[in-house]
Amino acid sequence: MKNIIFVMLVLVAFIGCKQTSKNDQNTSQNVETSYSEEELYRPEFHFTPKKAWMNDPNGMFFYNGYYHLYFQHYPDGNVWGPMHWGHAISTDMVTWVEKPIALFPDEKGYIFSGSAVVDSNNTSGFGKDGKIPIVAMFTYHDMEKEKQGDVDFQSQAIAYSLDEGLTWEKYADNPVIKNPNIKDFRDPKIVWDAVNKKWIMVLAAGQEIMFYSSKNLKDWEFLSNFGENVGSHNGVWECPDLFAMQTEGADEVKWILIVSVGSGGYNEGSATQYFVGDFDGKNFSIDPDFKNDLDINKASWIDYGKDNYAGVTWSNIPDTDGRKLFIGWMSNWQYATKVPTEKWRSSMTVARELKLTKTDNKYQLKSVPVKEISNYISKTVKKDIISIEKGKQTLLTDKKLVNFKSLDIQFTIKNLKEDTYTFCFDNKNGDTINFGVNNNEQFFFIDRTASGNVSFSKDFTPNISKAPYVANGNDLQVRLLLDKTSIEIFYNDGETVMTEIFFPKNPIEAFSVKSENFNLEIENLIINELNFN
Repeated sequence: MKNIIFVMLVLVAFIGCKQTSKNDQNTSQNVETSYSEEELYRPEFHFTPKKAWMNDPNGMFFYNGYYHLYFQHYPDGNVWGPMHWGHAISTDMVTWVEKPIALFPDEKGYIFSGSAVVDSNNTSGFGKDGKIPIVAMFTYHDMEKEKQGDVDFQSQAIAYSLDEGLTWEKYADNPVIKNPNIKDFRDPKIVWDAVNKKWIMVLAAGQEIMFYSSKNLKDWEFLSNFGENVGSHNGVWECPDLFAMQTEGADEVKWILIVSVGSGGYNEGSATQYFVGDFDGKNFSIDPDFKNDLDINKASWIDYGKDNYAGVTWSNIPDTDGRKLFIGWMSNWQYATKVPTEKWRSSMTVARELKLTKTDNKYQLKSVPVKEISNYISKTVKKDIISIEKGKQTLLTDKKLVNFKSLDIQFTIKNLKEDTYTFCFDNKNGDTINFGVNNNEQFFFIDRTASGNVSFSKDFTPNISKAPYVANGNDLQVRLLLDKTSIEIFYNDGETVMTEIFFPKNPIEAFSVKSENFNLEIENLIINELNFN
């Protein structure tokens, strides 16, 4: 069988998935390249602050045509420091405009993670002159108390905005929830419980989640807790979220509880797990079918890559839209402060739509990129069928056809055999990011061990990252987003997702594929170039 090494009748040069030993990596943390760090590493369409440090997404809400994204921010350095809430807005969750800092630390502490809601009925009483208040709830972190060895250095406070989230007034009677002598007591996420007509708040407390309720966003009553002996407890629990979802194709509503863990993810380091269950206005209980999966797998992960953490959902999405929209911090606490950027550090993942499915009594929370990203397609390369001989490495496209800075690629691998299928992005220097599926040992993988600058942290590439692969038929659908220095892979309509960052010393220039033992057939290859100028 002849190799098909052209796309859209254009013959392109052969480039293989060149591997480089980890021992051969440059030990310098400096990126020696003709491109500046700003040109080489800053994403095209993933939100990144103009300068300085960023971590968890906070306070996300939609109002009057704008998606608001707040984030943990230290404006005076490129590593973690006194936390503020940075702010950005978007009309489509794809391109963002950074706004002035929203919340500053004060004498009560740093401004840690939290959430915001649109108080349409003015339950808080903060509204004036017909202006609807936006109410944010956040954690105060008292560094002086922590240094003194006190336990109660975190408490919950609120602020409100009457100009659609641009400026904020902190509540005079903060904190609204004092610390009950718990060391890690933070990250409040508020949701409206339409059935019981009250606000519900979930809060991370050590290694469990605490539930509170309120009628006015000021006075809070403790309801219950959750978490003992379920899920991953390898790290402190953080950044919870709680929301109801319709199960696709069924007349059934379930509640989803998202909980991030600071360490001990599927591929080590930071990661985000989820639970499927029911909420009666006071207690969250795991669905029995979902518990069966937990008993086997110990934890269910929203993303198996190393770089999707602290993700939460937007509030106030209109019923006419109906989507559950999510975004995460695209980094990992193992190395976030060491990545080779200087002017700025960290990006967010692409915004994603969450979907809940149930197949053979198994619940699964799927995620896919928001549909709005298709509005930025500037060029499309298509090929119906590509046949590749075993053991060969075939280039699918090159920079003459598309600009590799930002791509949205989709394809189907047909008739998977007991083989390893490896896809490769690389450049002329041999920097390589590989991903694919091992259908012998049943796992997906991302291999960034030879992806360029990896020496800044021993935790960045200790092993290849893996995710479990459970075959469902003979074909595998793949979608991936490439944005200069990140890759987000969505298998089978988001059943399994892997997100990872990487730092090549020169821009990516080629995309190739190989199979180890059998011929490979790819159908419906679509390569969309994305343009944001």
